[in-house]
Amino acid sequence: MDAQFWDMKWQKNQIGFHLSAVNPLLVKYFPVLELKEGARIFVPLCGKTLDIHWLLQRGMKVVGVELSQIAVEQLFSELGITPQISQVASNMLCFKAENLNIFVGDIFALSRALLGCVQAIYDRAALVALPPAMRITYAEHLIDISGKVEQLLVTLGYDQSCIAGPPFSVTQQDIQRYYGADYAIMCLDNTSVAGGLKGGVPATESVWLLKPE
Repeated sequence: MDAQFWDMKWQKNQIGFHLSAVNPLLVKYFPVLELKEGARIFVPLCGKTLDIHWLLQRGMKVVGVELSQIAVEQLFSELGITPQISQVASNMLCFKAENLNIFVGDIFALSRALLGCVQAIYDRAALVALPPAMRITYAEHLIDISGKVEQLLVTLGYDQSCIAGPPFSVTQQDIQRYYGADYAIMCLDNTSVAGGLKGGVPATESVWLLKPE
């Protein structure tokens, strides 16, 4: 993962990947996770997503990890929350407030002990941000640190030869390769991306439920 690349994006405010509204697929399909109020949900590579606001409003406890400290500072500012900041590892900070913990650093440096117990994962921006060579390592790490909890996964599909990622195109075969040995995989929805990606390349946003086997 190229930390400098993402730091530069946030420093220059080149954050077209940041949605100006809560992802409608989260709103529509979050109930399939059947989480009780107070459940702890992990959002990898979270940025400052408004999805976190939405999850908190529904009584969830949220834990995330993000490379960019700028993104995390903006997240707390936009929530109107002053976090407690602590150094939890040599290369990892934790921004903490009631019902919200965000680790600042490389997800591959996040251990199971630091993450703590979670009941589910919501991955909208992590898998699609990683090039193919890193995805199997990411999936294995995610399974390990979370204890193989269920996932709500959002991906994009498009002709990768038309534009360079990120976000990258992720196919059903890719998901099966990364997660098929540990999860039952169900596609819940396929939706055309309005206006396409980066200049109008046709794309489909898909949402998947991964249930531990």
